[in-house]
Amino acid sequence: MDLLIQLLDRLLQAIGQLFVNPFYYIGILFIVLQYRKQIQMERKLFHTRLHSLLNETWRTVLWGWIGGLCASVILLFVGVSVQTDAVILLWVLSIVLVSIRVRFLCLAYAVGILGIAQAILSWIPNIDGLKESVPFVDTVMNADIPSLLVIVAILHLLEGVLTGLQGARMASPLFVEGRRGQIIGGYQLQGFWPVPLFLLVPMAGGELQGLPWGTLFGSNLAAGWTLLAFPAMIGFTELTISKLPRKQARLSASLLYVYGLVIFAAAIAAYYWSPIIIVAAILSIGLHEGLIRYNQWSETRQIPFYVHSPRGLLVLAVVPNSPAAEIGIQPGELIHKVNGHKIINKTDLHVAMNLNSAFCRLEVLNEQGEVRFLKRAIFSGDHHQLGIILAPDQDALYFVAHRPVHLFSYLRNKLTGLLSNDSTKSM
Repeated sequence: MDLLIQLLDRLLQAIGQLFVNPFYYIGILFIVLQYRKQIQMERKLFHTRLHSLLNETWRTVLWGWIGGLCASVILLFVGVSVQTDAVILLWVLSIVLVSIRVRFLCLAYAVGILGIAQAILSWIPNIDGLKESVPFVDTVMNADIPSLLVIVAILHLLEGVLTGLQGARMASPLFVEGRRGQIIGGYQLQGFWPVPLFLLVPMAGGELQGLPWGTLFGSNLAAGWTLLAFPAMIGFTELTISKLPRKQARLSASLLYVYGLVIFAAAIAAYYWSPIIIVAAILSIGLHEGLIRYNQWSETRQIPFYVHSPRGLLVLAVVPNSPAAEIGIQPGELIHKVNGHKIINKTDLHVAMNLNSAFCRLEVLNEQGEVRFLKRAIFSGDHHQLGIILAPDQDALYFVAHRPVHLFSYLRNKLTGLLSNDSTKSM
């Protein structure tokens, strides 16, 4: 009972540290700016918003806390520990990396660089003299790389879980330029979660002596330990033109599980045999980049899904709380007939809907090609086209061009209300 009271006391102190840590609020600000940009893009492309900034922000913060507490419990039983100096160095590395590319805002890159640096420094003769002249060298040499790699692995396993559960929620429909210059539909999937971790910190003479449970790691905690709040950011951004959001989210989650398990195994191997540290550190960076490149490469080889068909007009998205959402129209379905008239293009759709200003009957083809019969009364003030957002045709006024940017242009564009990672172009 005394141990439990002491643990709760250390946890409350760590939570207090978190709430005064500026990096946690920087993470939340990043999320707000990202979702704000997404809603602006939706308004520009479709003249309506499909997501709520406030709802999505508090939801991601809540899921971040749930995931962070679960991950912290797992890390306690693994016996992972960190040094305060190493945590500060990781934050500095993350700031430098994100200034190069926003997508480098991932602990995998900072930990990988730290592990490679430690391996290189260990090969330098007379390293003690370098420690005296360069203060942070001692921090690099003393960093517990296997523990940091386990944190990377657990965070990516958590990211896989959250991506599978929530990844499709913040998916935004887009108009993009295809390989042959035609305008096609697509989805940008993204999700970001600020994850508060509560990690063990070795502390000589600490009130809590040793660990009362067995762990994989933790031999350096016998002298005493406490808890440290470590705010981390996890998230992903992907573009798909060939799959529905829920399918892409499941695929991304599966890849994240593979990455997390591989890094976890590499971290354990590095803990028991230190020469593996540099291999595990390189894997942390290289495999993460490989997942991103694989997704981009696989998309270029797929046939675009969000294009119209001779059988009807393809539904790219549905406005929330619209008539189309009420009667159950789903993205990826085809509007085959409206009020008994076959639909080939948007002109046909407008003409058919105007045949009856008070009622609408639709024949919709689902993914399996089966016909669904839907109907609804039309009221004054209803969204035009019942709230259906159609895949683009060559008359689209805007499309989204993707290009990577560094942090400074990212923040400048965010704060001025423009689009950064995605820029809209007029046709």
